[in-house]
Amino acid sequence: MSDRVNVIEIDTLVKTYPTGHRALDGLTMTVKEGTILGFLGLNGAGKTTTIRIIAGLLSPDSGRVRVFGNEITGSSRDHLRFMGFVLDEPLYFEWMNPVEYLTFVGAMQEIPQPDLSGRVDELLDFFDLSGKLGDPIDTLSTGMKKKISLAAAILHRPRLVVLDEPLEGIDALAASAIKETLGMMARTGTTVLITSHVLDTIERLCSDIAILHKGRMVCEARTEEIRARAATGLAPEGRASLEELFLRTVSSRVRRHHLSFLEK
Repeated sequence: MSDRVNVIEIDTLVKTYPTGHRALDGLTMTVKEGTILGFLGLNGAGKTTTIRIIAGLLSPDSGRVRVFGNEITGSSRDHLRFMGFVLDEPLYFEWMNPVEYLTFVGAMQEIPQPDLSGRVDELLDFFDLSGKLGDPIDTLSTGMKKKISLAAAILHRPRLVVLDEPLEGIDALAASAIKETLGMMARTGTTVLITSHVLDTIERLCSDIAILHKGRMVCEARTEEIRARAATGLAPEGRASLEELFLRTVSSRVRRHHLSFLEK
């Protein structure tokens, strides 16, 4: 797998917000073709900031980001044609129904009409949304909205999909459909970057893991390598989970506090 090309290359990325909070502090990482990368970190670690820079919604203070070998700048948009996003706070035209919204998104992606109509029908059927075709998006559940977001993100058959907490607030059936879709896409060579606090799902779904802490990369490896590394000394029977590794990796960097009134 060493001959896989780098789809995302991030080099010493720095981003400080006007409040003084430094969200990224020299972040360096790569994401290879065909990877499902679990991008992990505590709240405030810098994951969403990184994704927004990749999406072109934020500009870094310094450092470089390349996608498909092309450097992203404040004015560059060409790389977005090959990418799909589900951001942490997706935006919809909520008065539209799912068919109208996906048709609009497909038209913006310049998908030919005969292909677009077929893809919209197939996606709505796959995500079990056929019974909601005429309902405005703002009347749908969180899980249904997440599925519409993912459908919109993959409608144009992107080479890279970036998902910020796509499993948050959805039921097990919706999560299963999303995980099935991501696995299917990775098998055809699509690269996926996904953030989630559901570590068990990340461990089962992702081929690679990257752990971010206070804007810096603290662990980056293949999932099977991490399991082997985590097993050393963590469990008497030689077994350990990604959750145990994650906690061990970040806990030494986080000051622990105690509630003294509970100890009395």
